[in-house]
Amino acid sequence: MSETHKFVVGASPEGAADARSAARAVRAMFTSIAPRYDLLNHLLSFNVDRMWWRRSAHAFAHILAQSDSRVLDLCCGTGDMTFALRKQAGKCSPQILGADFSHAMLQRAHSKSLGNLSENGKPATPRWIEADALCLPFPDRHFSLVTSAFGFRNLADYDAGLREIVRVLKPGGECGILDFSEPKGIMGRVYRIYFKQVLPRVGTLLSGVRGPYAYLPNSVERFPGPQEMRERMRRAGFCEASWIPYTFGIAGLYRGKK
Repeated sequence: MSETHKFVVGASPEGAADARSAARAVRAMFTSIAPRYDLLNHLLSFNVDRMWWRRSAHAFAHILAQSDSRVLDLCCGTGDMTFALRKQAGKCSPQILGADFSHAMLQRAHSKSLGNLSENGKPATPRWIEADALCLPFPDRHFSLVTSAFGFRNLADYDAGLREIVRVLKPGGECGILDFSEPKGIMGRVYRIYFKQVLPRVGTLLSGVRGPYAYLPNSVERFPGPQEMRERMRRAGFCEASWIPYTFGIAGLYRGKK
């Protein structure tokens, strides 16, 4: 979204009349594509998404190296960011929790966790919980780190989501939101052709479901740009807010400290 676009409260799938119906529509979309979600993510991103997760997890290595840390991966989907955090932690043993409001996605995450090993050869089994990102079932000041990879953009209220992250973070705790952006220049023009014309067609063909892959480019276009997101983070209660672009600005990591 360009910095000149009108103020956007949150995600608004086609047919959604308010925040509640938007949330229901998002949950239904992700439930419908859960069986082929991982395959399509890797295929449509040319596997670059794996690098983005690893790089984002590495950015918080200092927190993951502390065994008494509590880490929440919000809107975790099938758990790829959660697993990247677990792998970055290596032999350390912070408490890592993945949360999502799509039961179908969490089922996939749990199945994948059974086949993952940590650095010491023991099963890497993050905990999973079904929860709404706008009303988390955790006490104030509970987590050292909250992350979200390509899920925050789908919240019905971005500011409410940021405030909830601030609420559950300890003082000095950090937040990392990895999400798509819209690159500038020639790369931006190529990206828009792929993202708005090629990706929806391929995604629909391979998944058999049209809605989610038509929604994806629209949701990225609606999402606040880096300057606005940093301003929203500061208003929500982050004393520091930054953005690190990945792969020519196709994606980027928003970082905040409470």
